[in-house]
Amino acid sequence: MTPDRVRAILQSIGSLRVVVIGDLMLDEYVWGEVSRVSPDAPVQVVDIRRRSAAIGGAGNVAHNLRAAGASVSLIGIVGDDAAGASFLRLLVEAGIEPAGVAQVASRPTTVKTRVIARGQQIVRLDEEKRGAVPPAVRAQMLEALGGALVEADAVLVSDYAKGVVDRTLVADIASSIRSRGRAIPILVDPKLADLTAYAGCDALTPNRKEAEAATGLTLAGDGDVAEAAAKIRKDTGATHVLVTLGERGLAIASAGGACEIVPAQAREVYDVTGAGDTVLAYFGLALAAGAPAGDAARLANLAAGVAVARVGTSAVTPAEVMAAAEGVSSGAAKSLGRVEAVSRVERERSLGRRIVFTNGCFDLLHAGHVHLLERARALGDFLVVGINSDASVRRLKGPERPVVLEDDRVKVLAALDAVGLVIVFEEDTPIEIIRRLRPDVLAKGGDYEVATIVGAEEVLSWGGRVETIPLVSGRSTSQLVDVIRKTKGD
Repeated sequence: MTPDRVRAILQSIGSLRVVVIGDLMLDEYVWGEVSRVSPDAPVQVVDIRRRSAAIGGAGNVAHNLRAAGASVSLIGIVGDDAAGASFLRLLVEAGIEPAGVAQVASRPTTVKTRVIARGQQIVRLDEEKRGAVPPAVRAQMLEALGGALVEADAVLVSDYAKGVVDRTLVADIASSIRSRGRAIPILVDPKLADLTAYAGCDALTPNRKEAEAATGLTLAGDGDVAEAAAKIRKDTGATHVLVTLGERGLAIASAGGACEIVPAQAREVYDVTGAGDTVLAYFGLALAAGAPAGDAARLANLAAGVAVARVGTSAVTPAEVMAAAEGVSSGAAKSLGRVEAVSRVERERSLGRRIVFTNGCFDLLHAGHVHLLERARALGDFLVVGINSDASVRRLKGPERPVVLEDDRVKVLAALDAVGLVIVFEEDTPIEIIRRLRPDVLAKGGDYEVATIVGAEEVLSWGGRVETIPLVSGRSTSQLVDVIRKTKGD
């Protein structure tokens, strides 16, 4: 699939409305370093550096949809507990409406805690309660579903075998759609070995292990995959079956067509957590937008390749998918929008890298700026530079500034080896970006006192550092502007 075709599909999915229903969970991460073995037992000792949390389960499907630009109605349950409150807060931060998520006092929020050191998972701790959802709560979810179906373009069902997706849920969804005279696709990421429980869906996205369990076949070769996909289609009545095959890529089989193997992209694999969620989201969006199943599968394959290249659960953006389609590392582009920048920083952080942030106008870049940026980069592993937009500079510096417009300022900064990422902000200060990126180190020039640095209080509150860097004497943009004006006058 050509980059132009990928771009066309990505441009068509941003206006879609999608319903996601399934098992919700909070993914917690404990990040640390390992340098010794415990004297009490032959186990590694993890020195904890920080903690973070992410939207997991069906919530991660919704997060990927939202990152792709679609509108999302998420339906499921969490506990009436601290983890549930954290989950709902993360939904709001991601721009996902939480109205369809019920808090149930009798059922704790599912929490998966992963301990990670040097970019690798050491252990996972699960807190959960499986079992059927109380009838009254199930009825509440179906009522929310019915309301969301009025304008929906697709329904995605994410089953993690916690109880929300029972044996009749898909049939109930299909019945609700028919009763409204709608014809929208239902896609299911299954967990049960008996896939007939999902009869009534239009597409299934099992992984290799799930497909083997459902069919009794060993998927050793392409022929085995084709046979399994055909059997799944026959047993469930699904029009499309997409089987994810790990390092082999994925396979797509549809009514009236041969089974096609879509090879995985050759790239580093750090963590497969949440890759299936990304596949379901992008495959569902492309089908809902009218793309052929083969193109939808290839788009999902590109998105999955981005997802596995970082540690932990996170959403994949269209910019990252586009970079993958063009054969460019998703991390190669240094100038990103706010959403994409957050995703990129989380990827760098997931690999154990310390994030440094600095900001300024950077009008007429000079040796003093380069000194500041190089020293800031030395304080960590990945430097993010926030720059004021042209309008912001004019408000701060006057109508004659900036001398260099923001597109050119971004290009010059991005060309510096010390700079990992450049992000433009329209506000007068970068406080919102700092809150979103949560840098480990905040760096500013030595003409600032720590108490006056925007974002210092926030960075210190989450255990970060604030550093001031001595200025280079006689180097400033104002001086350069004065010299240019005098020269012009002469």
